Formats: sequence, C-alpha cells, structure tokens
Amino acid sequence: MTTPRVLVLGGNFGGLTAALSIKHELEQDVAVTVVSASDQFVFNPSLIWLPFGKRTAADITFPLDRTFDDHGVEFVHGEATRIDPATHTVQTTAGPRVYDYLVVATGYRNNFDVLPGLGPKGHAHTITTLEDAEAAGAGWRRFLDAPGPVVVGATQGASCFGAAYEFLFNTAYQLRRAKLRRRAPLTYVTAEPFLGHFGIGGLPGGETMLKLFLRQQGIQAVTNTAIRAVEPGRILLADGQALPFAYAMLVPPFLGQDVVRAVPGLADDKGFIPVHDTYRSTTQDDIYAVGIAAQVLAPWQTAVPVGIPKTGFPTEHMAHVAARNVAARIRGEPERAHKEFGEIPAVCVMDAGNNGVMILADHMLPPRKAGVMIPGPQAHALKLAFERYFLWKARHGYVRLP
Repeated sequence: MTTPRVLVLGGNFGGLTAALSIKHELEQDVAVTVVSASDQFVFNPSLIWLPFGKRTAADITFPLDRTFDDHGVEFVHGEATRIDPATHTVQTTAGPRVYDYLVVATGYRNNFDVLPGLGPKGHAHTITTLEDAEAAGAGWRRFLDAPGPVVVGATQGASCFGAAYEFLFNTAYQLRRAKLRRRAPLTYVTAEPFLGHFGIGGLPGGETMLKLFLRQQGIQAVTNTAIRAVEPGRILLADGQALPFAYAMLVPPFLGQDVVRAVPGLADDKGFIPVHDTYRSTTQDDIYAVGIAAQVLAPWQTAVPVGIPKTGFPTEHMAHVAARNVAARIRGEPERAHKEFGEIPAVCVMDAGNNGVMILADHMLPPRKAGVMIPGPQAHALKLAFERYFLWKARHGYVRLP
C-alpha cells in the first residue's frame, strides 16, 4: 500500500500550519509536500512597522526549507501553474506534483484594479506585502524631507481594516515624534459604514472608542465612502470630494490566486474556494482551502462593499480544522472537525505606536454572546511579545502550541 500524499500550496500562516499539523498527527503514515512561490515565511502583522524603520525584512522573516526539513516535510520552492483535479496533479515551475489530498493555502494578491492610480506604478502606497511595505518605507523617507497632508485608508472591497487602523495610529505616533503634526494633517478614509466595523460588523463601544482616539490625535475621518481614483497629490472620492496628500497608504481588496481561479468549478470569480465547515471544497472531495483561499460570504450588505478579514488567527484556525479532517480521512475515519468561519473566535491586538487596543469576541461574525475592545499601552507590549513568540513558534514548527 502506497503512503498517502498530501500536497500543500503555500508556506505562510495557513500552509505551514496545515502541513506540519498533518505530519505531526500521522508521522510516517503520510508524505507531505509544500510548494511555495516564496522560500521565506513572512510575519505579515509586523509589516505595519517596516515603513517607519522599526523592523527590517530580516526581523520578520525566516527560511522555510529548514523548518520543513526538521519535521520531515518536503519543501519545493516553486510556483503552482496549473491544478488538475481529474488527475490529482499540480503543475509547478519545479515540475509536476501528484496528490491524494490537496490543501490550498495560497494567500492573497492585491486587487489594484479596484481604482485607477493604485499599485506599485500608482500614486499611493500599500503595506500588504513585504515588497509593498519596503516601497512604502522609501516613500516615507522622502515624505520626511517634504512633509504635507497624509491620507491612510482602505478602499471599497477591502477586508484588512485592522492593518489600516494600525498604520494610521502608527503614522500619528511617528508624526508626533518628528514634530510634524501641524505640518502633516492626517485623514482616515474607509469603506466601512462606521468606524470600528473592521469587516466583522463592529463590537460594542468600538465606534465610540475609535472616534475618541481620532479626536484626541486630531485625525479626520471619512467613512462609508468609495474612492474614485488616486491622482498625483490627491485622492478623489466617489462623492466628488478631493483629499490632498503628500503621502498616502491605502489597503486594497484581496483576490485569490489565478491558478486557483482557473480551475473550472473550483473557485468563485475572485479566486476564493467555496468550502464546507470542514474546509473541504464543496465541489472537489479531495481539495481543502484555508485562509484567504477559502470563500467566506458576508452576512450583510453595506452601501459601500467591504470584505471579511481572513488573515492571521482565522487562517491558522482554519488550517488546524482542515489538517484534522485530512488526517482523519487518511485514517479511514469521517471528518471530525467542524467550524464555520463565523464561529471562529476574534482575537486581535491592534497596535498604535506606543498604545493599542485588544479586540476579543467569542465569534468572528455576529450573532455574538460576548465582544470587547480593551485600550491601553499593554496592547502595544502584548503585540511585541506575540511577534517574538509566533516567529519562534513558526520557525521551530511548533504549530500545536496556541
């Protein structure tokens, strides 16, 4: 009898967690291979600090090959170019790979086409990838030589609102340190229907708290708005308003990978895979999807479209659920782990330079029984501690730790 083969596409939060969890559970009874276009793990939550020189790429990355090798997982540095469910084969730039079970953890790509003037060749920065954050850092250094108005925000369709808020408050902190607040008025612009919606429907007291934060720091806010275009030195809103800037950072919407979207019947038009609460594809019995790759439908409609955040803790949680189910099926058992995305707890620490907010709720999406936002400098300290802990945990492959 041949050893079951599990192929994992992607090596960051979801891919690393799923691959190592399956290997740890089944040990020699499974062959696990990870194919990743990047050979580095990137701790994305720290990208908010990189533009200000508080982190470098070396501080928040580590090579994947040694981590996987230490745990008996084959690592292939290559890009998946075609998925063929009929033959259980994935074509990659490093050659074809055959699977019995496939876990898609391919993460996101930025949808810069959401509006003109966005992206690497546009006029506003973003921080959603390592390369983007490094470019935003170069732009920040130029800004310090010629300061002026600053605009931070999230476009229509965006889902990573936490990063937008963190960058906003870190920007305010850096402007105060540089004694530039009077020369650099700060504006937050967002598709959220209200401050603190976060793409999860908001939490009790969140809007009031964030209004207070912004008022204390002299930050103007424009909510429930779409952006029409980014032009040199100004952001044009759908209502005709123009926001001038000398520096701008906007979080765009995310899309799934083209290689996933290209498989007939597997994904929606954004490249997200519809899944059961086991994170198994609704159309392909041997394919699972976690993190950004998994489709999550919003239980509401907003005047301006907003997405649901799936990165970080939710991704890791989905990966554990999928891994337990893959392991169960390899043993010949029924899937045993069931967790709708909305039932995943919300656990987030939002940094604000030297302050912050802890966000805790029993469910990611309403209805909820409990949800709270706790402000204070302890949140900043906790974020720093968590960064060190998670990088240590991930580097050593200790995915069973919380």
